[in-house]
Order: sequence, then structure tokens, then C-alpha cells
Amino acid sequence: TASATMAENTSTAVSDVHKKIKAAFEAFDYQSNSTVDVREIGTIVYSLGCFPSRTELHDFLTEVGEDHTGCVHLDRFLPAMTEVLMENRFPPVSEVTLLQAFEVLDKEKKGYLESEELTKYLTQEGEPFSQEEMDEMLTALSDNDKNRLYYTDYISQLTSDLDA
Repeated sequence: TASATMAENTSTAVSDVHKKIKAAFEAFDYQSNSTVDVREIGTIVYSLGCFPSRTELHDFLTEVGEDHTGCVHLDRFLPAMTEVLMENRFPPVSEVTLLQAFEVLDKEKKGYLESEELTKYLTQEGEPFSQEEMDEMLTALSDNDKNRLYYTDYISQLTSDLDA
């Protein structure tokens, strides 16, 4: 029947989502005890193609809870993250929107932003990045010889990472 086929497809989709979540979680489960440091949850969520605001991430952390050691358990994370992915709760912004945002910051239309310039924007405006987040981003994305971030390359890298 059609409803049995639909249920089977949903079950397969949930199983695939579980595998994806477990793989991302286990990459940060350094002690192989089904826990990760609460500070790694944001990175795990982002690696799964979800981009919550800081407030949304904080609310999610409250939902999955941390134990008294500062760890989050897979058995709490898995169902909550499954729901997030199945509902597409924290979708990424589009490539066009990202490009428009970078172009607004690039007032001289150079096609790149200086690392210092980008750091200023991202640590002092909106939801500011931490210094650690800025260092990670600049290390991964800057042209180290010129201390520049070519944002069209960054956007391509970000969107290809999400499609993978």
C-alpha cells in the first residue's frame, strides 16, 4: 500500500539522518564514550549543514542538556538533532544572499576583504564571532600571502561543503 511505502521511505530517511549525525558526533567523541564537550556542539551542528543563530544554538544546547562534566551525550543529542534535520530548522542562507552581504562590505568592489577588515566586521557587528572562531575562519579561508579573503572563493567553498 501507499502508506506502507511512505512509512518505509520515512524510516530509511531517518536511518540515513541517524548515520550522518552519529558520524559527525563521533568525530568529536575523543574518548569514545558517546559524549562530546558541550563547546563542540556548535561545530557539529554547523558540520551537518545547519546554521542556527547564537540564540537558537543556545536554546538547542538547553534542549540537549549537558551533564555535570560539561559533556553532551549522544542519546540526548541524536533525537534532538534528528528533529532539527528532518524539519530543516536551521537552513543555510543562499549563495546569492552571501554574495550580496560580502559585496556590501566590499565598498571598493575589489572582490576581496582584508583579514583585518573582515575581523572588524565579524567581531564588532551583529552576532560577533569569538577570536577563536575568527582565527579558524581566517586560517581556513585567507590567502595567507596577501592576508585577504576572496569572498567568491569562500562562498563557493561553503556551498560545495553543504552539498557534500
